[in-house]
Amino acid sequence: MIPLAHGVGTRADLPIPVNLAIIAGGTAVLVSFLALGALWREPRLRGASAGRPLPMAVQRVVDSPVTTTVLRVVALAVAVLVLVVALVGPTDPPANLAPWAFFIQFWVGIVPASLLLGPVWARVNPLRTVHAVLSRVTGPPPGRVGLERFGYWPGAVALLSFAWFELAFPDRSNPRYVGLYILVYSLVQLLAALWCGERWFSRGDGFEVYSTLMGRLSPFGRRDDGRLVVRNPLDGVAGLPVEKGLAAVVVVLVGSTAFDGLTRTLWWQNGPGIAGDARTLPQLIGLALMVPLVGILYVGATWLAARISGVPGGPGQYAHSVIPIAAGYAIAHYFSLLLIDGQLTYILMSDPFGQGWNLFGTAANSIDYTAVSARVISVVQVLAIVTGHVLGVVLAHDRAVRLAGPEHQAAARTSQYPLLVVMVIFTVGGLLLLLGG
Repeated sequence: MIPLAHGVGTRADLPIPVNLAIIAGGTAVLVSFLALGALWREPRLRGASAGRPLPMAVQRVVDSPVTTTVLRVVALAVAVLVLVVALVGPTDPPANLAPWAFFIQFWVGIVPASLLLGPVWARVNPLRTVHAVLSRVTGPPPGRVGLERFGYWPGAVALLSFAWFELAFPDRSNPRYVGLYILVYSLVQLLAALWCGERWFSRGDGFEVYSTLMGRLSPFGRRDDGRLVVRNPLDGVAGLPVEKGLAAVVVVLVGSTAFDGLTRTLWWQNGPGIAGDARTLPQLIGLALMVPLVGILYVGATWLAARISGVPGGPGQYAHSVIPIAAGYAIAHYFSLLLIDGQLTYILMSDPFGQGWNLFGTAANSIDYTAVSARVISVVQVLAIVTGHVLGVVLAHDRAVRLAGPEHQAAARTSQYPLLVVMVIFTVGGLLLLLGG
């Protein structure tokens, strides 16, 4: 079993008491809401039209077919290697590269990569490369016209399938099961794309959807005219079009990560999860309850906001405000996992098939558990969760005043109370799961 050390920081590792950290986090969200109500009385985020253009030389290199081809060939080669190692490599998880590469470098690493560079997975997605080859044989997709009816719902289902595999599937670190999941997931995605067209990946591939949403928070993006720009990350999120299923995606991201945090608490490990992987029903039930709970809180708050303001809104209009919250949760939960346990990926790269090789001179290395201190991890956890919720409050407020218009500003501020309550609950709850033990 892979040790998922998501939160190695403890109560004693924070420079302030845990209770004070939780109170301060909730207070920060509340204060930011009050300040926005007093100082932010009209829409300020410009969406996809904002940004300072990067030099054309940079854009030519980024958009070059050569750059795209090289990136996709490398990504495809790495993906095939991981799949082959998972299926025929060592059977012992600590000796097999695939689980570590898949769960840590890929799933966890996709967040910082996307936050820094934008929707990187859409650019290098190996499934797009395979589909481009297969589609030359199969011809035009017969079902491309009806794809818009589904919106992001297929992506939400795909992400939920991964959450089930990562958090509730028995013996999920078994390399053979990892390889089987990758294989089945890839086949389903390719068949859907051959039927619906390449655009399927942007709505149906959960990993690409995840990278694209996180990439909206990147300081680099594209304007409406396709120009590469440096921008305010909040402009990128505010410019996200409202589509079906977008709210479902963010609910799955927040709900599954919250459940992951719950399984790391002493209460869970000494109670429902006391038997570990020997009993998977509690994990399945917990995941099946946590995601809908987050959904009920979020949908209920947005419904009340629309009722109070009298302005049509709903979950889709405010789904973008949950993206920084999901990013904050991901950083808080997986920061230590990437920096500490992720080292094993680079160690195993020297001998991926367990043949005694030392291709990169790292085979004899061991994990450095002092690479980052427990105190730093705890501080990052608190800052990530609080910052994510504060940015969510900013995005929700800007959208509320935009929807209400200048003649209904008082109603716009009042309508945000339900969302504020939910965000404070998420902030306090997230910190409790990480630091409360």
